[in-house]
Amino acid sequence: MPKEPARTAHWLLKSEPSTFSFDDLWRAKGRTTGWNGVRNYQARNFLRDMRVGDGVLYYHSGDEPGVAGIAQIAAVAYPDPTQFDPQDDGYDAASTRDEPRWYQVDVRAVEKLPRLVPLAELRADRALAGMELLRRGSRLSVQPVLVAHWDRVRALAQAR
Repeated sequence: MPKEPARTAHWLLKSEPSTFSFDDLWRAKGRTTGWNGVRNYQARNFLRDMRVGDGVLYYHSGDEPGVAGIAQIAAVAYPDPTQFDPQDDGYDAASTRDEPRWYQVDVRAVEKLPRLVPLAELRADRALAGMELLRRGSRLSVQPVLVAHWDRVRALAQAR
């Protein structure tokens, strides 16, 4: 019997803190929200691969980029309702309810980190070599994270 392929159980989700910060997630009802607005096919496919309980590094992009908190996937992918709303920036006229193009997951805040782990510190850490976030030209808002990278970022958050 063939072995089932291994799947990523850790992810990084990027958000502009001025749009929706980790503190906003922490204050949300049930510390949970839908992760919507993804309009990149590769990122969308990653969303569809996520399972309830998968770990999430919540990353702030923008002026002070870095990992701000730990979350987990609270609900598997389902159609992103913003794609159907002509008033929303994420509206996609070609997407239909019968054949949606875009998906979202629910994300739940789990842990406030003692400090933001800044991008510069992540880049300087040799143990994070090869992390998708640090790859030149990588701009995906949804990324898989290797277990070794997950563990290292968690350790860096506790340092100092």
